[in-house]
Amino acid sequence: MTTVEIEYCVPCGFRERALDVERAILTALESDLDRVSLVMGDHGVFRVTVDGDPVYEKSEDEYDVDAIVRAVRKRL
Repeated sequence: MTTVEIEYCVPCGFRERALDVERAILTALESDLDRVSLVMGDHGVFRVTVDGDPVYEKSEDEYDVDAIVRAVRKRL
């Protein structure tokens, strides 16, 4: 069972960014996933994990939707 979680900062206004990433992941990988979840957070967080392992962290990586999808695909 493969689960992708997208945790995003509510006060920072990252909801649209999270929805864009969710849409891109579902478009590219929907048949390979069991669940994609949005998780509300704070303190500037924007993190994407696959089965609990981080594949994107805002503090470490430049925001690029296509690169995030590639990182998720690679983890699968």
